[in-house]
Amino acid sequence: KRKGEHYLMEKMFIMLCCGAGMSSGFLANQARKAAKKKKMDVTIEARSHTDVASYLSSISILMLGPHYGGEIDKWKTLCDPHNVPVVVIPQDVYAQLNGDALLDLAVKTINK
Repeated sequence: KRKGEHYLMEKMFIMLCCGAGMSSGFLANQARKAAKKKKMDVTIEARSHTDVASYLSSISILMLGPHYGGEIDKWKTLCDPHNVPVVVIPQDVYAQLNGDALLDLAVKTINK
């Protein structure tokens, strides 16, 4: 990785997890637009929490809606065997549907 490159070379698959999926669907859209602007090769999908388990072998990171903050340990237990980091989307990022901030958080977390 050359100095100054802030994206991953492999294709990134970001999974947003929420209850009903409306607001995270909008947030996923904004993040896709941000990724396109940055010319990043990334898949961003919003799924119901009931769908997550079937994606664990293919996702790069699981991003939980703020209302799942209290359940992060449960999600980490599910994701750890697959080496999938789990992060709670900050309330402001979620509320403002800030795709850029979401993308930055995902990349920072994965690169840790």
